[in-house]
Amino acid sequence: MAKHEEKVCPHCDQRFECKMGSIMQCQCSSIVLSEVERQYIAAQYEDCLCIQCMKLLQAECRNDKRSSDAS
Repeated sequence: MAKHEEKVCPHCDQRFECKMGSIMQCQCSSIVLSEVERQYIAAQYEDCLCIQCMKLLQAECRNDKRSSDAS
């Protein structure tokens, strides 16, 4: 049986279902993060995030990278 777990997003405090036992059905499988984006998020959080916050942090990372590239 697939293991599902209710978690609280450490970024926004919203509850979401983590489907680590069935990763292809998990909300996180719908986002593709680059290695830089993964490192950016991992440097700030140790646990799973909800999909909305992953997208927000992905955009934040891209904006930070563009800002640093322009400098």
